[in-house]
Amino acid sequence: MDKYSFKEMNDTILKRLVDEKEEEYLSKKRVKELFDKNIFSKFEIGTFKGLQAIHQYLFQDCFKTAGLIRSHDIKKGDTFFCKAMYLKDNLKTVSNMKEDTFEDIVDKYVEMNVMHPFYEGNGRATRIWLDLLLIKKLGKCVDWQKINKEDYLSAMKRSIINSLEIKTLLKENLTSNISNRDVFMSNINQSYRYENMSSYDIHNLDNKIELNKKKSKK
Repeated sequence: MDKYSFKEMNDTILKRLVDEKEEEYLSKKRVKELFDKNIFSKFEIGTFKGLQAIHQYLFQDCFKTAGLIRSHDIKKGDTFFCKAMYLKDNLKTVSNMKEDTFEDIVDKYVEMNVMHPFYEGNGRATRIWLDLLLIKKLGKCVDWQKINKEDYLSAMKRSIINSLEIKTLLKENLTSNISNRDVFMSNINQSYRYENMSSYDIHNLDNKIELNKKKSKK
């Protein structure tokens, strides 16, 4: 997967607190807390404010910019995201989009992806945001573990022009199994695989001990 490109790409902008290996471990640990402590219930559903809260919680140990709107333009490969100067106004517009049907919800998700409001971690946070919205409105979520990485990334890239492919892909992989912890955790593992992060199995995280074991195998 292509890395993000900033006009002045460096960790001074992102303000990274840990390396990518630790980012995966620490943020997965925070995801577990979201589920196990029902922290989800404190977040707004379907708004940028809710997405911001998810991002801040997930990456609070990883970036000083966790939950903060980016102030630089970014792109990934040949895909350009919303210009920073328009983000605040456009995020209000996306937050107010309809969410009455599955199609409405995916359109909203696609537009939020175009926003890419953070420097890093947009995909992981926004997929959780999407699932919370689907659960609230439809009583279903996406079974991400059933969606091939290449199929998903290809559909998302094309969704900027036409969202039919991503709508079809997600609709074919909805599940009503929204309270199953194992399903949730497996889906988080898959979400991280989309970002080339698979060093740690979220089912088997063991605080800092496992992180040190992983590092010793390098």
